[in-house]
This record gives sequence, C-alpha cells and structure tokens, in this order.
Amino acid sequence: MKVGTDGVLLGSWALISAKAERILDIGTGTGLIALMMAQRSTAEVIDAVELNQAAYQQATENFKASNWSERLSCYHASFQEFSNDMEDNYDLIISNPPFHISTQKTVLEDRGMARHSNHLPFNELLLGVAKLLNKQGSCSFIIPFSEQDNFIVLAEKKDLFPSKITHVKGNNESPIKRSLLQFSFVKNEILKKELVIENSRHIYTKDYKELVKDFYLKM
Repeated sequence: MKVGTDGVLLGSWALISAKAERILDIGTGTGLIALMMAQRSTAEVIDAVELNQAAYQQATENFKASNWSERLSCYHASFQEFSNDMEDNYDLIISNPPFHISTQKTVLEDRGMARHSNHLPFNELLLGVAKLLNKQGSCSFIIPFSEQDNFIVLAEKKDLFPSKITHVKGNNESPIKRSLLQFSFVKNEILKKELVIENSRHIYTKDYKELVKDFYLKM
C-alpha cells in the first residue's frame, strides 16, 4: 500500500493556499501525501501522523531521503493522541482516512489498520481536524462516494462546510467510486466537478493526466 490511486488523487487535487505555512497529513502511511505536499507547496512545516509502526518507520526513511527532509516530520501516534497533545494549528489538513468497518477479526493487522476505520472513525477524525485547523484554513479528504452524505453531515456538526467536491469514476460507464472533499469553516457555494480516470484500460483521460502529471514519470 505504498502508492495508491486514492493518495495520488488527493495529493494532486487538494487546494493549497499560497499562505499555507503548516500542513498536516493524517494517517500518512509511508508518507506519499506528505511528500506531495512538500513538492507542491512552500509550507515551512509539514507534519504527518501514523499509528502503524512499520509504516511510520518507512515514512520516516522516505522523508529523510527526500529533497524536503528539513520540512517534514512524522509522529508515531494515533490521531486521537496527536490531536489531544498538539497545541499548534494548521493551515491545511489532509487525509486519506480508513473507511471500512471490519466485521472480520481475521483481517491482517497492518493492511487492516490502513483501510478499516475501527482505529479512526470519521467522527473522531473530524473532531480532531476541527480542533487543529486554523480558522482561515481548509481540510481535504478522499472517501468512498457511498460515505459522502454522512461525512458531510458529521463535518457540518463541527462547523466544517464543503467548498469543493469532485466525484471520481474509473471510466465513463462505471459508477462514482470516490469523493474528493474540501472543507473550511466558511459556508460558501460548493464547486462541484467529476473526474474520470480512464477512457479504457490503462488509457488515461486528459483530465486525469493533467491532474497528476507532476507525480508520474510515465502515464
């Protein structure tokens, strides 16, 4: 789970203010999105938090090996612990959160932790985000389309309102699979778009290639 389409989409799509000085990546995994934030922005501080030990170690190694190591830091903790302890605010908070509620006790721990929301329910994620986000800042997420309406309701209870929504489809004939969501504390008109990834198998659309072109050597 080192580089996935969801992470690349979110890291490419999230709007970064030119004034953003502090960015937080929640559930960084091996550091993909945090590294993308470093490549895309001039933010002086890019923090990441990761609960899984192996992923945390890999993210730390990846940060050190990058061109932006002085701006990147990774914390080994649950987001609940991190948000309770952290006193500073962030101008942008970004997360590709876990989204499945596991009913099987046999899910492999490492992979399960990355994709099952038992460790970080949406309500607890948004509670911490609302606490840490600068009042003029924004936060961005990628979640299953089926969870979109519930996620927006939970966010609005924390005074976070959607400003930008992009629905992602695998191809023109497939149903909407993911929702890219951006929120702020200001209630504005929502900018809504649709993104199709492929015209056919491994033949990518112009819009998708334009979005992610800075992060792939070959498309």
